[in-house]
Amino acid sequence: MISEERAARLVEALLARERLTGAGPELAICAVKEHAVGWLVFWNSAKYARTRDSRDGLTGSGPYLVDRYDGSIHHVPATTWMAGNWEGLYLQQIKGVRPPDPLASSVRGLLHSTGIVAAMGHLRKQAPRLSPRDARAYVDALRDGAEPPEELASRTRTRESCPPLPIETLAGPVQ
Repeated sequence: MISEERAARLVEALLARERLTGAGPELAICAVKEHAVGWLVFWNSAKYARTRDSRDGLTGSGPYLVDRYDGSIHHVPATTWMAGNWEGLYLQQIKGVRPPDPLASSVRGLLHSTGIVAAMGHLRKQAPRLSPRDARAYVDALRDGAEPPEELASRTRTRESCPPLPIETLAGPVQ
């Protein structure tokens, strides 16, 4: 487990390495906040960290996330962080955690209460991108006690018109 102090030291070391490249002003940590997946470390110019005057600040960069289990450091773009679901995005993009299927529960309920045809009809109405064959494979997986294949479940989710910027791994995991 990575402590708050260790997370701050890891980011300070990263900021120092970035400073050695000579690009931009001196950077400093402004705040550290705990979240389920790790520590969000907010950073800005060293001058802003001292003065807290918005004229001294950098804008649009976004915090770093230090994973609480392995100490890896990830950049969360500002727009992704402000959109709110950055933790779910982190789990999906970086950790490979499959997002929940929004229809599995209702289709499973119909399958058990009214049968395969009703479950398939509901599924096709809610997810028209599934062909009849795909809907049958989806329902069969639920009937057999499994989750539907991700290739099918991904087509039950609504597409975002403006998807969030991806989270980028910068360093880690630490030894």
